[in-house]
Amino acid sequence: MNTANYPETLPSFLTMVEVTDAIMAQKRVMKVSWEAIANAIGMSEVFTTSACLGMNSLPEKNADLLIDFLGLPKLVSTVLQECPNKVFAQSVPTDPCIYRFYEIVGVYGPTLKELIHEKGGDGIMSAIDFEMSVEKVPNPKGDRIEVKMSGKFLSYNQW
Repeated sequence: MNTANYPETLPSFLTMVEVTDAIMAQKRVMKVSWEAIANAIGMSEVFTTSACLGMNSLPEKNADLLIDFLGLPKLVSTVLQECPNKVFAQSVPTDPCIYRFYEIVGVYGPTLKELIHEKGGDGIMSAIDFEMSVEKVPNPKGDRIEVKMSGKFLSYNQW
């Protein structure tokens, strides 16, 4: 599916920010969705997006599939495999339960924003016209907490 090869003129050392920029550039050039990228590497859409935005790392096999799909240099795969720096600058509550939600937003917030924009356009998920449920779900690996959120999509006005 690779329709354009990224220039091989990248420096010999890349930061995760530069890798994300290269991935985003190729995604635009190739006009592919996060879903298509995720399918190409055999991982979930949310995790794939998060890894490409620098908040998770990819296993070598999946990182190599990603660079092959997008036509990016081998060095990009190496950086995608590195342990990420999951630091986000904000004041965080110390209550363990609330802190975990801040951690989720810090790690997956950019991913959620990217996917909302890709699927809905330039807008947000409403926290006013909003529904949420929390369920405890049995799981052989240990019970899970399932949080479902549904908010009306609100497009930004253009004038």
